[in-house]
Amino acid sequence: MQINDDWPGYCVELFNYPEHYQGDLECVYIPHGVIMNRIECLARDIIEDIGHDDMMVLCVLKGGYKFCCDLVESIKAQSRSTNRSLTTRVEFIRFKSYMNDQSTEDLQIIGPEDLSVLKGKDKVEILISSQAIVDTGKTMRALLQHVNSFQPKLVKVAGLLVKRLPQRAATLPDYVGFVIPNRFVVGYALDYNEYFRDLNHICVISEMGKQKYKM
Repeated sequence: MQINDDWPGYCVELFNYPEHYQGDLECVYIPHGVIMNRIECLARDIIEDIGHDDMMVLCVLKGGYKFCCDLVESIKAQSRSTNRSLTTRVEFIRFKSYMNDQSTEDLQIIGPEDLSVLKGKDKVEILISSQAIVDTGKTMRALLQHVNSFQPKLVKVAGLLVKRLPQRAATLPDYVGFVIPNRFVVGYALDYNEYFRDLNHICVISEMGKQKYKM
């Protein structure tokens, strides 16, 4: 789903949000209900692709935890409704690459160094790596390099948001929620210096918000 560059978003006063963020948000960019509807569509596509195969989901923390949780729950719910036997397990990995609103060259990987369960195990046939946002593609490339070193049978990547950037990697996630302009968004577990993760909606942070929580 493409969001145009000139999309202004919704007025924040039309939505409920924590009072302590008063003045810190420019707009609500993607409401929570729209996010959930899109995740249901992604879950349906994943189920159609993997069939009855077992699946390991690698959740990219911290920004991807809500997306991962809602995606897995939707996959489980839809697989039950279609009488498909689908076993899922979840592992967690963390990448840290942002300072304020800028992506840095220092990419830190924190998480399971040993994913050897992926190697030579017929029961673990599919690995879905879920991350909330893909911009330059640096995190996704590092993630795939790390995961592929354990020789899984198949790897697919699900990304809730992909930014349109001139320097963006040519390779996109296999499952994409929204393609958005190059705007710094927060909420739905996406943060600005650890703030705004508690927003249900995806929002654009205001200049006042950036200054207020700048490190």
